[in-house]
Parts: sequence; structure tokens; C-alpha cells
Amino acid sequence: MALNRPPCPLILMVAYVALSAAACSSDPERERLERTTRATYDSASGRLQRITYDSNKNGKVDTVTHLDGTRLLRTEIDADEDGRVERWEYYDASGRLEKYGMSRANDGTPDSWAFAAPDGTVVRLEISLKRNGRTDRWEHYEDGWVARAEEDASGDGRPDKWELYQDGTLVAVSLDNDADGRPDRKLTYTAEGQLSLIESDPDDAGVFRTRLDVRAQAGR
Repeated sequence: MALNRPPCPLILMVAYVALSAAACSSDPERERLERTTRATYDSASGRLQRITYDSNKNGKVDTVTHLDGTRLLRTEIDADEDGRVERWEYYDASGRLEKYGMSRANDGTPDSWAFAAPDGTVVRLEISLKRNGRTDRWEHYEDGWVARAEEDASGDGRPDKWELYQDGTLVAVSLDNDADGRPDRKLTYTAEGQLSLIESDPDDAGVFRTRLDVRAQAGR
């Protein structure tokens, strides 16, 4: 999984060039640029605050970048041009893309946020399953595959479900049913996704003392 949009400094540079080139463009192109590529400045300080942009050149604003002078803050993107933002890009102090938000329901409200490594690949995904702005699921990625995940089903701010994956396939789930912060039950799955082992009753060291071989039981 990778961030496939160009870095926002490129978009910003294109917007500046578009504004500068508007005066020497053909009439239809100049009109499009004047209508869609606009800069907004703070009335008191004169600092640049916002730039709108038409990324697909169809005459509609689909990208809005927010700034503090020359510092990039975030970009909001409405790629399908339905009037609702579906992607939010956030930048660090150096202007590099730090994370981006998405709306899984496509309703204009972010409910998941992807964090990228320096090479642009996603290493972590934070999700608000209840869509209330609060993260309750964390997915960790390696080589483009989800490797493990934690989930807070109870909403107390602590994970109570742990998932382990191999090449993107779920192989084990650990559950904290008594809310003490430790797994007290573990489910293990085959490569085909079938439940194969149930472990429970952990000792003080977290070692499960009870094991149920599901496949052996099913074969009886």
C-alpha cells in the first residue's frame, strides 16, 4: 500500500505557475484558471492562507490547500467532485506528507488515517470504527500487507483484541474478555481461514493452560 498522489509541494507549485500563466493563456484557459485557481490571504498579516486548484482541468475546484504563509498545513481533495471531501492530507513542518485521512462512507467525514514511511508506503492505518473521530483500531503494515492489528472494542482506550496476519491472511486472534489488559483467549486459524485451535485460562506469565484442537474435535 503506497501513497499514490504527488507531493503537495508539486501541486502548490503548479498552482502558482497557473496563476502566473493566466495572463498569457488563451481566453478559455485563462478563464478556467481565473475561476478555479485562487489564492486567499490573511487580511491583517498578508500571509497566504489558501489556494484552490482544478487538478483535472475540467473547470471545477477539486483541491483546496491550506497554508500558513509558505508552510503547508493540509490539503482537502474532492476527486469525484460531489461536493464532499474524501481525502485529507496533512503535512509535517518540512512540508512532507505525514498522513492522509479517508472517509470509508464517502460522506465528507474522515474515519481512517494512513501514515507513511519515507518511501511513501503505508506503515500504519488508524480507524474509527464507530466513526466518532476516536481511533479504536490500529493496523500495521509490512511490505504492503497488514501484519498485525489491535482493536478497542470496549471503548475504554485500551486494546482488547489483537490480530496476527501472515502475508495478509489472518492466522490468530487474541481476546481480552475480562478487561485486565491481557489476552485470556486465543483463536488460531489455518491458512484456509478455518478455526483450528482455541486456547484459554492463561497463567500469571500469560501461558495458556487449556487447549482445544478444533479440527480434532470435528473429526470425532
